[in-house]
Amino acid sequence: MVNEFSFLVTATALVGLCIGSFLNVVIHRLPRIMEQEWREQCADICGNSASTADEPLGLARPRSRCPHCAHGITALENIPLISYFLILKGKCSACGKPISLRYPLVELFTALASAFVVWHFGPTVQATGALLLIWALIALTAIDIDTQLLPDAITLPLLWLGLVFNLQGTFTDLSSAVIGSMGGYLVLWSVFWLFKLATGKDGMGYGDFKLLAALGAWLGWQMLPAIILLSSVVGAIIGIALIVAARQGRNVPIPFGPYLAAAGAIALLWGKTLTNGYLGLVY
Repeated sequence: MVNEFSFLVTATALVGLCIGSFLNVVIHRLPRIMEQEWREQCADICGNSASTADEPLGLARPRSRCPHCAHGITALENIPLISYFLILKGKCSACGKPISLRYPLVELFTALASAFVVWHFGPTVQATGALLLIWALIALTAIDIDTQLLPDAITLPLLWLGLVFNLQGTFTDLSSAVIGSMGGYLVLWSVFWLFKLATGKDGMGYGDFKLLAALGAWLGWQMLPAIILLSSVVGAIIGIALIVAARQGRNVPIPFGPYLAAAGAIALLWGKTLTNGYLGLVY
């Protein structure tokens, strides 16, 4: 039985490598697909029927290519981790320009996180749901860091998927999931408007509301205080560190999505333990 479980964890890690490779495509292309769609919509509004895009862009097409020389990435050059470190050695095979280290890091992190999720939950429906949630959070984190966007194409399906998994109480009961989705959105929506009324500035984006709503749908309203507290503390610490290190000015916006995603992952894995510990201290 131990050997079977070890095989499952190892197999999940290998699948995670492949998923990580796909997430790299999502992270790179989804914002560009959104931009392409916005330009086409603007062209339609302006009465310009001509396409504003040089080439139709999707997650599957065109084939991945080097951003410097447009060299098409072959199957041999697209093997997770192995291609980057052993075959390409971190450089494009055609032009020799460096390839970002983030690609293998996303693959490796996704593999390790996937294996840990299965080890934590075991061969259960919970593990299946947790894998889908973690993969989505990884993609959202990287996209938000790059563009300060949390695409509806990920956050909204993630919200509905959380409700679907909780129809049978996979992570929480359905009523807690529904209240969690509503409460998650309304909490940050209220903070947004209070901050805007007080300062006249936007404190966060609507994508943050939707992400917290999705986490509420997965984990229930009971986990919202822990998620908000964890994300705020981590965000404050990193934000202050960036300002002190003079890497970022006070007026430069810092994406909040990665902190929400990290807090959601922690709540997914250890939320009940943290909540019970907190209640034990209070009472």
